[in-house]
Amino acid sequence: MDTAQYWIEHLDLKQHPEGGHYRELYRSTETVAAESLPYRYGGDRSLGTSIYYLLRGNEVSHLHRLMSDELWHFYQGACLILHCFDDRGNYSRHQLGGNQETGCQFQIVINKGTWFGAEVTDSRSYALVGCTVSPGFDFNDFELADREKLLQQYPHHKKIIEKLSR
Repeated sequence: MDTAQYWIEHLDLKQHPEGGHYRELYRSTETVAAESLPYRYGGDRSLGTSIYYLLRGNEVSHLHRLMSDELWHFYQGACLILHCFDDRGNYSRHQLGGNQETGCQFQIVINKGTWFGAEVTDSRSYALVGCTVSPGFDFNDFELADREKLLQQYPHHKKIIEKLSR
């Protein structure tokens, strides 16, 4: 029963534009007015949101970035590797998972504006995680990476960019 397909069906997950499957669990009924937020948002936002997110071992989460910080929480499955590029092109790699002895962490914060994508360490498994965003997630704040632009900016990371972008 403990399979990716089981969780996709049990949790009613849908395809995510970045890859993988998700379902929004929580969206605050309270909002922050646009004039109280940094200019980059361009409108009101929910105080916070959270989702389930599942990535199969043969899938990737394509490189993308958000206007808000995102907190990732590990729930089930194999370790997930998050590949990150800050706005200066510095690369970092984080492991999200339950095996603390191999360097995995239960929670990881991805700072706003960071290009990031993910892959599961075991191609025969999956990773079930949660993601919390504050101010809340809005698809207007989500940007999928353009492979050619990232390759021009960060040519020394070609292998990772090609793997995690379309």
